[in-house]
Amino acid sequence: MPHFPSRGLYAITDGPRSDLLDVARNALLGGAALLQYRDPTDDHARRHAEAQALKRLCQEHSVPLLINGDAALAEAVGAAGVHVGETGEDLASARTRLGAQAIIGVSCLDSLERAKAMVAAGADYVSFGAFYPSSTLPHARLAPPDLLSQSAALGVPRVAIGGITPENGAVLVEAGADYVAAISAVFGVADVRTAARRLADLYRSPSSEPHP
Repeated sequence: MPHFPSRGLYAITDGPRSDLLDVARNALLGGAALLQYRDPTDDHARRHAEAQALKRLCQEHSVPLLINGDAALAEAVGAAGVHVGETGEDLASARTRLGAQAIIGVSCLDSLERAKAMVAAGADYVSFGAFYPSSTLPHARLAPPDLLSQSAALGVPRVAIGGITPENGAVLVEAGADYVAAISAVFGVADVRTAARRLADLYRSPSSEPHP
C-alpha cells in the first residue's frame, strides 16, 4: 500500500484562481498532510502547468499531491495519485494507468457498502460525506458521524469531507476520521495558513485519538 502521512488535514484546492500557488503553499505551511488539486475546467494547458507547479511545491514540503478525477494528468505530472468520484471502472482504469504504488481514493458518500466494494476493488482510501451542509457539495446527502466508526474494519484510511470546520471537526476525528478534508474552510478564507493550522490541530490534541 502507498505510504500515507498517519493522519491529518487533507486540503483540496478550489478551482481556478490567480494565487493558487500562494494559497497552496500557505496550506502546506499550516500543516496540510495531503493536497488535492481540484479544477473541473477544461483548460488543459493551464491545469497541466498548475499541477506541475503544485507537484514541485508538495515535494518541497514532503506532502503527497493527488489530482481530482484526472488520472492522465496525475500520470503526466508524476503526482502521488488520483481521487476518483464515481465508479469502480474509474478506479480500475486509474490503477492500470498509474500502477500499484499510486494512491487512489474514492468518494463513497454515505454508503458503507460502497466503501466495502471500493476497498475490495483496490482503493487506497475512501472518503465519506458530506457530514455537514456544504457550499461545495450543496446537494450531497448528509452522512452520520458514526459511519466513520462503522467503517473502522475496512483497513484503509477514511477521509471525512463536507462542511468541516475547526469547531465541528473534532467529532469526526473522535469517530475515526483519519483525515478531515476541507475546501472552502481552507481556501475560502483570508488567512489560509491559520485556517489550515486550526484544522490540522484537530489531530494534535489529546482528544483526537479515534475510538477503536
